[in-house]
Amino acid sequence: MNVPNVLSVIRIILSPVFVYLFLTGDIFLQRISLIIFFIAVLTDWYDGWYARKYKSITKTGIFLDPLADKILTTSAFILFYIIGILPHWMLVIIAVRDIVITLLRSFDEYRGFTIKTSYIAKLKTFLQMSYIFFILILFILPTFNINYNLKSEISEFLFNSKINYVLMLLVTMITLYTGITYFIEKRHYKSNEID
Repeated sequence: MNVPNVLSVIRIILSPVFVYLFLTGDIFLQRISLIIFFIAVLTDWYDGWYARKYKSITKTGIFLDPLADKILTTSAFILFYIIGILPHWMLVIIAVRDIVITLLRSFDEYRGFTIKTSYIAKLKTFLQMSYIFFILILFILPTFNINYNLKSEISEFLFNSKINYVLMLLVTMITLYTGITYFIEKRHYKSNEID
């Protein structure tokens, strides 16, 4: 197993650790969970950079990298649902899309058929991780000694803000869109194979 694939496996392992530490409710462990999420995101960036620089792109990596991303982001969205930030229907769309696409990719890989991750899908992952990191920072920030009014404003933004709702909706719709485009691209590649 090459370096990028090892990093993807590490990202998969870090995902439940991040969620568990956050859900303990312990302030120190929640801060650690933020660091763990950041490290996991860094492995995503680094494994892609390493694979391109040293030409270590493999069929396993083409499947494993987006799988690790999906596990990390879906874990975070499940966490957001548990703590009352993310609506149930948004979680369902994101989770079902990622599960279905992962299963389809696995089946296609088994048959020796690979569709590379598209630009829009990579953008989707970037937006998801950026949003998750942003929300985690806002959630952790009040655990430090900051102004009470600022704490109230952060809480209002996280749980009741229309702006945050729109951001969540945007992430959800982009996630759904990339799922639809996967089917379109898959059909396109298969039609070309037949031709």
